[in-house]
Amino acid sequence: MKEPLNDLNRVHQEFVQVLSAIPEDQLNTVPFEGSWTAAQVTEHAWKAASVDTLYGDTSPTDRDPGEKIKAVSDLFLNMDIRMQSPDFIYPSDKKYGKQELLDMVNNRFNKLIVAAKTLNITVTCLAFEVPGFGAFTRLEFIWFYIVHTQRHIFQLKKIAKVLAG
Repeated sequence: MKEPLNDLNRVHQEFVQVLSAIPEDQLNTVPFEGSWTAAQVTEHAWKAASVDTLYGDTSPTDRDPGEKIKAVSDLFLNMDIRMQSPDFIYPSDKKYGKQELLDMVNNRFNKLIVAAKTLNITVTCLAFEVPGFGAFTRLEFIWFYIVHTQRHIFQLKKIAKVLAG
């Protein structure tokens, strides 16, 4: 079974580094037409990594608990695909300060890391299904959070480059 802790820690640190490098006065600036701001990308990634799903109802898993990791990774790490966010994790127009964003990211990842360390990650989560994939195990949800965050780190780097001129 593919253990997620090292990658969860790595993606957390990289997200914090990339976000920290964007000047505060540019966090809420739209870098180009059709783009979210860095703050909106951060809010979206934060909303998408719902720890509540991991603590919701579960059932025993009758398949490889990591069976869907490759398919999810292949989809979300394909930067040639433009995706549409579901409404419930769509970012708001709220203006954020850097410390507030960093606190959100750190708090969410700290909770994810605790969950990954303490919960049985082989059981299937019943509270939510990712459209197109069906029910995920806790392990698959954690990997979804990792690759989804990696996708948005890529987006933040692109935004930072454009804003830097």
